Amino acid sequence: MKKMILFMCLAFCGVFLAQSKMYIHKSDNVTLGVPLSSVSWKSYNDSLVISSGGVQTSFPVSQIDSVSFAEDSDTIRINFTGNSVSITNPLAFENVSVTATGANVLISSTSTTQNLNYKISGTTTNGALKIYSSVKYNLILDNANITAQSGPAINNQSGKKLSLILVDGATNTLTDGSSYSDTYVNDSGVTEDQNAAFFSKGDIIFSGTGSLIINGIGADKHALYSKDAITFASATLIIKSAAKDGIHPKDGITVQSGTINVTASGDAIDADEGFVSITGGSVTTNTTVASSDGIQSLTTMDISNAEINVTVAGDKSKGLNAGQNMTLGSGNITVNASGNAVLESSGSGYDPSYCAAIKCDSSITITGTNIIIKSTGKGGKGITADKNIQFNSGTINITASGAGATYKNSTGVLDSYHSTCITADGNISILGGTITTSSSGAGGRGITSDGTLYVGNSANPPNINITTTGSSIYLSGSGDNAEYDEAKTISCDGAITIDNGVFNISSADDGIKSDVSITINNGSITISKAYEGIEAPYITINNGTVSVATSDDGINTSKGNGGESNDGSIMTINGGTVSVNTTKGDGLDSNGSIVMTGGTVIVNGPPSAPEVAIDYNGTFNISGGLLIASGPNSGNMIQATSASSSQYSIKATANSSVSASTIFNIQDASSNSLVTFKPVRSVYYFVFSSPDIKSGSTYNIYTGGTSTGTNTNGLYVGGAYSGGTLKKSFSITGKVTSVTF
Repeated sequence: MKKMILFMCLAFCGVFLAQSKMYIHKSDNVTLGVPLSSVSWKSYNDSLVISSGGVQTSFPVSQIDSVSFAEDSDTIRINFTGNSVSITNPLAFENVSVTATGANVLISSTSTTQNLNYKISGTTTNGALKIYSSVKYNLILDNANITAQSGPAINNQSGKKLSLILVDGATNTLTDGSSYSDTYVNDSGVTEDQNAAFFSKGDIIFSGTGSLIINGIGADKHALYSKDAITFASATLIIKSAAKDGIHPKDGITVQSGTINVTASGDAIDADEGFVSITGGSVTTNTTVASSDGIQSLTTMDISNAEINVTVAGDKSKGLNAGQNMTLGSGNITVNASGNAVLESSGSGYDPSYCAAIKCDSSITITGTNIIIKSTGKGGKGITADKNIQFNSGTINITASGAGATYKNSTGVLDSYHSTCITADGNISILGGTITTSSSGAGGRGITSDGTLYVGNSANPPNINITTTGSSIYLSGSGDNAEYDEAKTISCDGAITIDNGVFNISSADDGIKSDVSITINNGSITISKAYEGIEAPYITINNGTVSVATSDDGINTSKGNGGESNDGSIMTINGGTVSVNTTKGDGLDSNGSIVMTGGTVIVNGPPSAPEVAIDYNGTFNISGGLLIASGPNSGNMIQATSASSSQYSIKATANSSVSASTIFNIQDASSNSLVTFKPVRSVYYFVFSSPDIKSGSTYNIYTGGTSTGTNTNGLYVGGAYSGGTLKKSFSITGKVTSVTF
């Protein structure tokens, strides 16, 4: 009966000539399409023989359920059902072969028609999909759930582009086998690669609004791998596990939109020798194994207009890691890094390898990015570059709590490592935006540069807030010769230039230190706490506002040789307002000379000897500006400006201590106040210099009284002074006039 019905349908096939395909529905759930334009058939020994395109195929009638006629289609449909699969292949006689063994499906296409559709659906716990294609094609996943037993769930052996379309609203799941026993050696004797739950020899382009979940459980295998590139135009990808990398495209990854969430035992996203380009979407990664990175590329990394959340917990791991230049644009980047530094054998000792939130082997440029970093591991780094860092705009907030430690370096000498929030082997430029760092570990640093540091932008001055609270790490020596790795806020091997900006600094050790020079042309610098405030061999202040509070020297120029001889270092003040308050060291301390040509300098010296308000080994020549300094009873250690100065100065020494609540005032013969000053602590002497001091003129010193002016660091500006007690009248007899009152 089946044979009679079948042949009656074929006999009347002319009725269906308006349709372009005849479909043979087989009893094994396989449907094959035959083009009517090229088909011929005949019955032979209870078989249906089809000739199409020069190929003759015989089908036993017993295996044919029915024949139908329909329009042509370029979509091959594969539906998994447990251990079996149903296949509809309208291109079966047009060089597209789809076969199945159980639920293991093999697609082999030599068709030259590009962008054919393979639509996959259904569920199997013992199946797989393997594809060979000579041209690019579309793989459509519509609630496809494939679990393989011994290899990839999807294995694309085509080197052509695979467009992966995730159907709207569909959730798809791929799980590979724990071991990969299904290997294949081609005709050339080459064993096929198949090292991921979703493996592709060609490019993969993700699109659609559905989702794909990959469970990578294969031993030493990736979750998603391409020997070419991977592009995310849209869709949601969730990688729940991977024994190696979560996503590994050898030729790079592009993310334009969509959502990616990766948990892996290797790198979450490893672009290998390709690039990373993320211009939209959301990327979240989580890795816990040592030496594993969140997002890694051996070449360039460009990220903008995206939400990036990276967690790395393994020792010496990196959050974002680029081998070449890294460019970070607008968008949000959050990195949590908790791995420790690891000591690796080198020469006669070791070399530390660090865990870093953002690491670049070349240069980093940041424009408009909102970056939040939390680093908790020993010696952890926030942002680090082997070359330069340029911060144009945006916000950076880094908290580093990892401790430092000592070790023997490659030459066998005791050395130390420490956490650093921002560090570059080259130069650092900060042109705008806001940077906030906090380092609490032993020896921890804020900003360090092996090259130069430049800060400034007149249109949009940067805002820099840096705090270090960690203890020092002892290295060697004792007393004045002891060496420590100290918790500094800003430290630079090269020159530091500040053209503009607002600085708020609180340091466990040095505030701003350079081994070469520091030049301040403008801006507002407040060092609220430091051991030494500003230190370099050459310091020049041309303008701006500088306020320094320290427990040792406030502003110190030194070439590091120590001693009482002139080492050639120079402190130059040409303008601006400088305020120094020290509780133990010298206010202005130069192992060389001091030059002042303008500006206002206020020094509240230490409370006790032998330290003083002003200390220099060379000369202090003043030719302009206002200087007021106060200090303790230090005997012959007290220094005023040098007699070689072109501007006159007064050194006024009290017979008894002047308390912090007492105003010191100098007036000319016409009762005009030249200076009104209230020291922040009890003092013994005052050094005052001003262009208003004239040779031969008479001046009066008053103490006590009140002022209606504005008090800034002890100096009153504006207002009127009244009610004081006259202590001394004197005349200017030389470039430095010493007065006792």
